[in-house]
Amino acid sequence: MSTTTAEAGLTIAQASAVTGLSAHTLRYYERDGLMLDAVDRDPGGRRRYSPADISWTTMLTRLRATGMPVSEVRRYAALVRAGDGNEAERLALLRAHRDRVRTRLAEEGEHLAAIEAKVAIYEGRATGC
Repeated sequence: MSTTTAEAGLTIAQASAVTGLSAHTLRYYERDGLMLDAVDRDPGGRRRYSPADISWTTMLTRLRATGMPVSEVRRYAALVRAGDGNEAERLALLRAHRDRVRTRLAEEGEHLAAIEAKVAIYEGRATGC
């Protein structure tokens, strides 16, 4: 991407390619109040995503991919938008989410161990050992 394009921002198609999200999802994030700032528009009214928009969208994607409900993502975005002074609340929200993710990872580890045990049994039977 050229410097001119980077300075002007990414089109929704380019932002979609960079983030791996559909244009529909990007518009949804904007419409649902999940973005930190309104996405800039060019003179023709087309969206232009800044590096900060892309960075924030990546964080949104990580939060959603790890199971954070949209309502909590919306709350987190509102706290970040509000600026300094609410870091303790942001921290509490992220710690609670982190703890839920850790619990799920531990559960997945237990499930994987059970599957690995079955695989070992069948591998032993299949090879005659």
